[in-house]
Amino acid sequence: MSGRQDKNTGTRDVVAAHRFDEKRLEDYLAEHIEGFQGPLTVVQFKGGQSNPTYLLRAASDQYVLRRKPPGKLLKSAHAVDREFRVISALHASGFPVPRPYWLCEDDAVIGTTFFVMEYVEGRILWELDLPDMDPHERAAIYDDVNLTLATLHNTNYKAAGLADFGVPGNYFERQISRWSRQYRASETGTVATMDRLIDWLPDNIPDDESASIVHGDYRLDNMVLHPTEPRVIAVLDWELSTIGHPLADFTYHLMAWHMPDIGIGSIGLAGKPLTELGIPSEKDYVARYCERTGRADGVPGINFYLAFNFFRLAAILQGIAGRVRDGTAASAHASEAVKAVRPLADLGWQYAAKHG
Repeated sequence: MSGRQDKNTGTRDVVAAHRFDEKRLEDYLAEHIEGFQGPLTVVQFKGGQSNPTYLLRAASDQYVLRRKPPGKLLKSAHAVDREFRVISALHASGFPVPRPYWLCEDDAVIGTTFFVMEYVEGRILWELDLPDMDPHERAAIYDDVNLTLATLHNTNYKAAGLADFGVPGNYFERQISRWSRQYRASETGTVATMDRLIDWLPDNIPDDESASIVHGDYRLDNMVLHPTEPRVIAVLDWELSTIGHPLADFTYHLMAWHMPDIGIGSIGLAGKPLTELGIPSEKDYVARYCERTGRADGVPGINFYLAFNFFRLAAILQGIAGRVRDGTAASAHASEAVKAVRPLADLGWQYAAKHG
């Protein structure tokens, strides 16, 4: 098992800052989830940096609990109630997400809002080049990951009951404003290229007002693959989902083809022998997505989207760095995040310069 795979796979004892009264939770779930039976034991998943996530082992089944972290939080961050809503709607529509069981907004139970969902048994893959697989399996996995995102973007969000889940239109204006504010609220030092992106991005938004459900953090390690088949069986971590621009979502996912080693774990696919590995080139991957979503003109203005997404990721990681500062970060590896903010902003500015 590779270093990153090993570091993020499996569970650990619940860290001190995220402990709660397990008996109180057990009694609450027995009252609210049909068929739930104790005794209950609780461990915490290793992976994930934003919302603490726990594996609940009960006599009746295994479940997953996601909660807001305790402590002072940025406004609108850690929206587990929105996560619960979107997976409820998507599960009902047949999209691959865990079955949702219960949302609790009563802080008296474990200290913060949380929800409980199905535990989906399968593979979570943390290395983008998929070591120890053959080229045919890699190709099939990437094709299904592509298909799954295209299916999400093709989903009729109004028919799914998500018409008011976000505001269609002006997505980039709102996102740039939001992440600029959150970056400033978490700022721990001056990053010149981040300041430039905050000024440049609002004036260079493409003229395209497409709208769809967007995941917001669609990447390989945020999904569960079938234990033996090259198939996505559950997409996880919907904290950043909304009604937004599908190309923002797709090009965020596309950053995997551009990400060098900047010390935050996944090295990305830049410089990898993709043909030999069986992984599609960026050009072929884009073409397949566009074919599946009916985009005959491809992705014009791709350098803007990449600049935006590197800016956004830098802002997200700055938020994690801010939580390290404030003592509320959920991952043992969160302190690495601050080191990545400057190189991500520098990459974003490189794509802004290419855009012109």
